[in-house]
Amino acid sequence: MHAVKRRDTSYRRLSGARERPLCLPADRFVLAYARANLMAEVPFITDRQRLNDLAPVATAPIRYHVFVCTGKSCSAVESALVKEAFEQQLKELGILFGKEHKGKNPHGSIVLTECGSVGFCAVGAAVMIYPDGVWYAQVRTSDVGEIINEHILNGRVVERLALLKIPSAVPVDGAR
Repeated sequence: MHAVKRRDTSYRRLSGARERPLCLPADRFVLAYARANLMAEVPFITDRQRLNDLAPVATAPIRYHVFVCTGKSCSAVESALVKEAFEQQLKELGILFGKEHKGKNPHGSIVLTECGSVGFCAVGAAVMIYPDGVWYAQVRTSDVGEIINEHILNGRVVERLALLKIPSAVPVDGAR
């Protein structure tokens, strides 16, 4: 048997095996971990008011959701700074949704989300804005103000940065 590495980074012996890192396939490890921790099933919430209390975004007047990729390739072109610039400027305008104690507006109309990849990191930093479905490429901190002013505040796509708009003109299967 193998030793199972626990969250606290200590090892537990199974069947007298010497201590060593776990060498099981990932799916077997997850199953063993779940059984060992007796994971409780999370109940499905049907009470709408309870859902709204737990997730206030459900009742917020959201107009746009901005995703900023901070994955490996995008972070190489300072995407974390792009995300920070969005956060700072949206906070200054008072339109960034979030908790007041974090300097955000619980009635804000913009949600800002950091994500791992949007699929075209080779031309990052990548930014996606929904519901418009606009994917911006090669975004730098100096572009953030223009995206906010033109796209978010005035509904005009910043064409020089726009890589793609969903739905695109080309069908998924590539046929015309």
